[in-house]
This record gives sequence, structure tokens and C-alpha cells, in this order.
Amino acid sequence: MQSLDTHNFAMPVLYSFRRCPYAMRARLAILSANKTVEIREILLRDKPAHMVGLSTKATVPVLWFENGRVVDESIDVMTWALAEMAGKSDTSGAKWQGDRDLIASYDGDFKFHLDRYKYASRYEGADAAQHQQACLTHLLDLGPRLNDDWLAGDSPGFTDIAILPFIRQFRIADPTWFDDHEQLEVVQLWLQRFLNWPRFQAVMKKYPVWQSGQPGIVFAE
Repeated sequence: MQSLDTHNFAMPVLYSFRRCPYAMRARLAILSANKTVEIREILLRDKPAHMVGLSTKATVPVLWFENGRVVDESIDVMTWALAEMAGKSDTSGAKWQGDRDLIASYDGDFKFHLDRYKYASRYEGADAAQHQQACLTHLLDLGPRLNDDWLAGDSPGFTDIAILPFIRQFRIADPTWFDDHEQLEVVQLWLQRFLNWPRFQAVMKKYPVWQSGQPGIVFAE
């Protein structure tokens, strides 16, 4: 048995929650970069005291290193994982650098409206239909960018990984509306490629909830 105090840090520790889009994209980046971490699956309704102690935000993902460094923003976890690939001087480097302005628009305005569309009852005065349309505006703007199978070209890159977990969440709110919307055909196909992507399916594997004092699970491709 491996306690928190005796953890040998053979690899960084990642606190994660399977269905969280932020944790999802962090795991995708880690696998895409062939990194290995110890994954600790948590329940958001019962957050481990150790994770909360590492990050006062108390949200996943949280990446914990041997030297005490803590990375608790999903984009920063992605950047750490993919730094070597993004630093390449050829075209593959740009693929893993990502379009940070586009990502910021999804992390900001799109996510704002997504929450109020999917969880309208949690927000006083929220009009789900109005927020749905605001999200739709973002999705329609993606059409001209998807000249290939992915935003990064013929395979997924940083921007695809960063955005698609939230588009998946948007679809879940009303799959019939999303799938039947004629103007979203290109986005629908893009999302379906993502859902069928073996790496996405790998990061959605179910793990037992981590228990304090127990080792996590080795997470690697």
C-alpha cells in the first residue's frame, strides 16, 4: 500500500474526473504526448482533502509533481504535456501549439452560454433557448475552419482536443436538436470523428474512485 507521504513519484499524479471536459482534454493531451502519469479518479461531490490542499480551486484536473509544483489549469496541463511536440520547427509544431484565441473564446463565452443552456434551472432568469443560440453562433463560425477532417489538418491537434469536449457536452444537452440541425453538418461530422477516435475512447475508460492512502492507476497509451 502506498500512502500520500511515501508516494515515490515514479510519475506525476493527476487528479481527474472522467466526465469533466477540462479533465478530459488534459488526459487527451497526456496520451497524445506519450506521457505517463498516476491517475486518481475522484468524485466531485466528495473531493479528496489532499487534492483540495494542493489546489484551493478544488477542481480537476490537478497535476502534482515531485518537486511540489502544482498545475491546476487544464490548458496549462495540455501545454506541459505537449511542449516538446509544440516546439518542433516543422508544421507539426504549429499543430500542437493551437489557436489560443479560438480556445479562449470557447473557454469563455461559449462555456458561459453552455452552462446556462444545459443547466438553465441553476441560473436565475436564464433562457435556455437564448443561450443555445449563442452557442450555435460559435459553432457556425467553425464551418469555414474545418476544411480538413480536423482543425489541425488530417489528425487531431491542440485546438481540436481543447474544444471538442465542450462541443460534446453541448450536444448531450439535446442530441436530437444537434444531430438534426442542417447548418451543423460539418461540425456534426467533426464531433463524430472525435467520439470514434480510439484515443478519446481510451481516455473515457472507467476507473475506480481513488481512495486516500491507496496508489492511483498508471495512465499511459
